[in-house]
Amino acid sequence: MRWLSVVGIGEDGVAGLGEHARAVIANAEIVFGGERHLGLADSLIAGERHAWLSPLTRSLEVLAAERGRRVCVLASGDPFLFGIGATLARTVPVEEMHVVPAPSAFSLAAARLGWPLQNVTTVSAHGRPIELILPHLQPGRHLLMLTSDEDGPAAIAQLLSANGFGPSSLILLEALGGPDERISQHHAEDFASATVNPLNLVAIEVAADSDARVLIRAPGLADDLFEHDGQITKREIRALTISSLAPKRGQLLWDIGAGAGSVAIEWMLADPAMRAIAVEADGERAMRIRRNALAFGAPDLEVVHGEAPQALADLSAPDAVFIGGGGSDPGVVEAAVAALKPGGVLVANAVTVEFEALLLARQAALGGSLTRVAIARADPVGTMTGWRPAMPVTQWVWVKGEAP
Repeated sequence: MRWLSVVGIGEDGVAGLGEHARAVIANAEIVFGGERHLGLADSLIAGERHAWLSPLTRSLEVLAAERGRRVCVLASGDPFLFGIGATLARTVPVEEMHVVPAPSAFSLAAARLGWPLQNVTTVSAHGRPIELILPHLQPGRHLLMLTSDEDGPAAIAQLLSANGFGPSSLILLEALGGPDERISQHHAEDFASATVNPLNLVAIEVAADSDARVLIRAPGLADDLFEHDGQITKREIRALTISSLAPKRGQLLWDIGAGAGSVAIEWMLADPAMRAIAVEADGERAMRIRRNALAFGAPDLEVVHGEAPQALADLSAPDAVFIGGGGSDPGVVEAAVAALKPGGVLVANAVTVEFEALLLARQAALGGSLTRVAIARADPVGTMTGWRPAMPVTQWVWVKGEAP
């Protein structure tokens, strides 16, 4: 029985609804929505009204108790594009829902700008850090970014300018589809708007200064992009490590002894669905990891300040584990091996002979592959140039469940 209807409504209110959507709202025994949505559909609502409570879970409990009645939820535009639809689907089986979407703010923006939506990157910063946009800042790229309020566009412009993207064209689209719709053109570096409608999104045509902080689309980001104290998996070794970890969409990584968090951050940049937990015993480094995660547009990186293996006890089981710093501490490798999901990948990098000996022993017992990597960089030697070797790294890669 489809007892719950979810109807998308735009800023044009009832005028923008089709006959079917109007009938669904009019026939509902109870209508849920934000105050703004209830106001937009006011002339159609004949049943009870329920404005969303804070926190939303209170209203969801009321909604679930109405199962069997004709219930309607009003949503902004397309309920399943950064909308209430996904939240409702966690409570109500989709077989019990009837959804009538309206054009999303992104669709309206693309129509106004003449941008093919399939070629545009869409980001929602509604209630989320605007730094999520940072990995997407590539010269020539078109972005649409939904903001939380009237302060969002100025904050985005400031973020772009601070990262070397001040020349980017920034198009402010306000209250799309309604009587107060307004579109204005700016540049990030000199953005100024006296009043901004709280319902807005920003379209960006990315342009970069010569020193812009462009994140390359391959593993091995430059070391100096990270804030670090020297405790960082260096670029070349990091690229090899990410390759060995073999990230797959939606997987969870434990980065044990995370240092600057560089491996966990690059893991998360591989796909928006990636998850990672950085475990770091040093408090100052743990705070540095959080700052790095935000600066790279990976604010969802979870940072655990604590000593391994004790700090690993209550964490979600990982699909992959990287052990860098502190790997020779008693019990760390054993705890990682035990926690790893079947088929999961463990990668450990040793630079000390003590940790190397431990990895040799684990490889002899469990199998997996061993690789030794030596990197040398050209440095000045007086008036000439010579090779300066970095400390060699021994890497053990093991897949849980594979035969030794």
